[in-house]
Amino acid sequence: MGGTDARVAVIGLGAMGSNALWRLAERGVEAIGIEQFAAGHDRGSSHGDTRLFRTVCLEHPGLVPLARRAAELWRELEERTGTHLLELTGGLTIGAPDSPLVTATRQAAEVNGERLAEVDLATEFPQHRPIAPGHIALRDENAGVVRPERGVTAACQAAERAGAQTVFGSRVREVTPDEDGVLVRTTDRDYRVEQVVLTTGAWLRAFAPGIPLEPFRTPQTWFTPRADPEAFAVDRFPTFIRQFDDGPRMWGHGGMDGGDPKCGPADNPAYPPADPDALDRRVRPEDRELIGSLVRRGIEGLDPEPSRVTICMYTKTPDEQFVLGRIGDRVVLGGGGSGHAFKHATALGEALADTVTGEPSFTDLSFVDPKRFG
Repeated sequence: MGGTDARVAVIGLGAMGSNALWRLAERGVEAIGIEQFAAGHDRGSSHGDTRLFRTVCLEHPGLVPLARRAAELWRELEERTGTHLLELTGGLTIGAPDSPLVTATRQAAEVNGERLAEVDLATEFPQHRPIAPGHIALRDENAGVVRPERGVTAACQAAERAGAQTVFGSRVREVTPDEDGVLVRTTDRDYRVEQVVLTTGAWLRAFAPGIPLEPFRTPQTWFTPRADPEAFAVDRFPTFIRQFDDGPRMWGHGGMDGGDPKCGPADNPAYPPADPDALDRRVRPEDRELIGSLVRRGIEGLDPEPSRVTICMYTKTPDEQFVLGRIGDRVVLGGGGSGHAFKHATALGEALADTVTGEPSFTDLSFVDPKRFG
């Protein structure tokens, strides 16, 4: 190794980092992953049982090829580890035909040759009511849910089996590139590597101060069916995103493994910026109020008082797209999930591995290049 501990250190083994480590190890790259907590922990942004998976991604047409590749890699990761991670249930986009939600979803589908079928909510999914006059529902057959804790743990296991080293419970204090490589200083020891991949989630801005990244405190909420729980199982109440006429959006899906349905607001201006080292994990009344009001307005049959609340974080960029690419000869950055990254985690890990090794990317990801921020 020429005096180094590994060719690459991946710092932070959450959604992007665990998969970057796996994809590097699969290529035979000597890599070490360093994580301040445990695998699949609940201190950051990759927990809460489920995340939505959508192939037709309204946030940017360029995300559709990323989602397609992610689905392939989720299946590969399932085979590698014997862990069920991705459940495709189909997914709905609900709103007025000219709403930003429906318009962006249709555009992403058209650009990428995806077909979205219009469905009759009153007949097929009567749980969504009342529905405003003229609102429509588009179905993405290749949508569903993916399991965050299981996914991160599985990627770490697959990386280890492919030859990667992992270090848990060790926090990185300093990353210093120089002519010979990179010095990584942790709470336990120092490492010398040739390159680093920085995938520390809400802690990322400490390592990349020139990139505009803002962590936010984000509640996750579940709701109890008032009657007929089977009507709110995920196979009968699949993933959805819905926009109301006055602007607010909500997302959700039915219960998994006998649990309650999960719903959330697509965005909430009241969510405060967060210090990831001092996150308030207490449940506040306002954590329940917005999403409870949206459930009350648009889903008949759920008690609008959340049955369970956990506190998470997400990290936004100004354009709400990820950051993925080089910020120096020896430093590769992956982060800025902006609330919609986990579905893509496996493919983002592969893209990070491509960047490290200098191999061509499987799709054009220039729209997430950190250099767009100057």
